[in-house]
Amino acid sequence: MDGGSATPDAGDDHGTAMASIIAAHGHGSNDGVIGLAPKAKILPIRDFGTHGPGYPASIPYAVDRGASVISVSMCFDSTDPHQIEEANEAVAYALSRDVLVVGAAGNEADKGGKCYPAASPGALGVGAVKNDGFIWEGSNPGGFVSLTAPGTRIISAKGTGNGYRSGTGTSDSTAYVAAAAALLRSKFPDLTAGQIANRLVKTAALPGAEKGLSLPDKRYGYGIIQPLAALKEDIPAGSKHGPLTVPESLQEKSAAPAIGMSDEEQARADRKAIIAWTVIGVGSLAVIGLTVLLIVKRSRRNRNQNGAPEGPVAYPHAQQPFPPQHNPYQQQVAPHGNPYQQPSTPPHGQWPPQQ
Repeated sequence: MDGGSATPDAGDDHGTAMASIIAAHGHGSNDGVIGLAPKAKILPIRDFGTHGPGYPASIPYAVDRGASVISVSMCFDSTDPHQIEEANEAVAYALSRDVLVVGAAGNEADKGGKCYPAASPGALGVGAVKNDGFIWEGSNPGGFVSLTAPGTRIISAKGTGNGYRSGTGTSDSTAYVAAAAALLRSKFPDLTAGQIANRLVKTAALPGAEKGLSLPDKRYGYGIIQPLAALKEDIPAGSKHGPLTVPESLQEKSAAPAIGMSDEEQARADRKAIIAWTVIGVGSLAVIGLTVLLIVKRSRRNRNQNGAPEGPVAYPHAQQPFPPQHNPYQQQVAPHGNPYQQPSTPPHGQWPPQQ
């Protein structure tokens, strides 16, 4: 892809149309198209899916060149494990670099298949709704659908010449979600990719007739995006990966304390850890003490059976063992203090200690 041209060929206007939904500037007050995030910087990449460089190349390419949101308004429904693995690895790479991948759910609802990379763990899958807010009939359903956005009769720019087009599909709705994510990344630069997705999910809405749905729904996901609400409402940051499915390669790292955990939540987690380790320590000491007691009793029983007088067992190489009361190696232990005992609760009932 290095050195190649992103200029569209004649009739090849899909990518330009999606870019215009995201960041078009328009041409005055009465002409042109205004994108949802007109100040967003576009990195155009020519990608023909499984027939060209494909996601294993294009997604890392965008990540390595500074993209913070990657909009993939195309997908493939494959049963090839190798292709699926490549898509999954590309999305996992993006998420590991804190880049949000937004993918189209697909336009073949009648087939009912998964569409990648939208279905890859770590991606944000997007379905399409009609102008009335209800799901578009062609939008692929499935557990990988996280959000929906307008996707029918969307006006956008053509790829060549001066003109516009009207499009329908999850490609258009994906561009809207990517643009909303770009706005959020601009306003909240300290939030992770998953926390950006969290703001979109927490402020999503459903048509009135669908408000009884159990979310996430296989058609609507968590609902239709509301960019203004996502920008303005007071939404807790949440965990690092938010609603995104964590790829297996990142699951071990995500076991660390989550970004966005409140001080109170962290304190509770710390107290639980202290109590758990205290119980383990006390249990270990009890086992050690019981073992020593059994060894001493067994030793005395053996000596009694051999006719030896009861008393402390002398070190086998000592010619003149010290009497018990004069043994210089005997350490005096306070009768009521176990030096290995950990307190079951932190001092003053606070954790972590107040500075």
